[in-house]
Amino acid sequence: MSYFTGIDIGSTASKVVVLDEARMVDAFVLPTGWSSKETAADVAQRLASQGRPVDEDMRVVATGYGRVSVDYAAKTVTEITCHGKGGFALLGRDCTVVDIGGQDTKVITVEGGMASSFLMNDKCSAGTGKFLEIMANRLGVDLPELFALAGQGEPLAISSMCTVFAESEVISHIGAGERREDIAAGVVDSVVSKVAGLCARHTIQGDVLLTGGLCDSAYLVQRLSQRLGTTVYTDPMGRYAGALGAALIARGKRGREA
Repeated sequence: MSYFTGIDIGSTASKVVVLDEARMVDAFVLPTGWSSKETAADVAQRLASQGRPVDEDMRVVATGYGRVSVDYAAKTVTEITCHGKGGFALLGRDCTVVDIGGQDTKVITVEGGMASSFLMNDKCSAGTGKFLEIMANRLGVDLPELFALAGQGEPLAISSMCTVFAESEVISHIGAGERREDIAAGVVDSVVSKVAGLCARHTIQGDVLLTGGLCDSAYLVQRLSQRLGTTVYTDPMGRYAGALGAALIARGKRGREA
């Protein structure tokens, strides 16, 4: 049997989707760690342990931050192309894909099932998952706990565009004795504001699909929907959008086939 595998080596997490000729047969996540090359080797080992070794029966397409480290990939493809194709497959129609990653955020217009244009945030990580991780750590909680706290608070202003200065604002709020719930709400609102600003600069077309590791946060989805003034859709496979797009490219087909 032939398999078609998409590997998305992100800055913090690596996502893998395996398809056969008709359906999805596997999907898993591994931490990227310090070395993308070691992560790629770990992925190959896991695939082999599940009876799907990287051999002539498997075609691999790699994408993401560390795609060049997947030396057994038949092809490497940009994140934009893969997220566009994966987003279209998940939503089943043209849309605007908003991908909040560990180190960057992308807004991608999908037309005819393919990415037609995009806009990415600058090098500052203030509107990304890494920013939320840093702030959650500062507040002594993990990400799910951060969102739970935020849902119980009233957002405090965190206006800096730089993660370092934004962290200083959080420290100041802590020192002033502000409620942790209000600080958490301010942290999440800061990210939502920056993502919404990116969407405004790119212009939303059609429905909005949120992908990336934060797409399963109901609170973030709610706040982003409110800020954009439109429903933001998600999918249980949203964090795998890039890997799914890469796997579909490996299989050489389009559309909602997985």
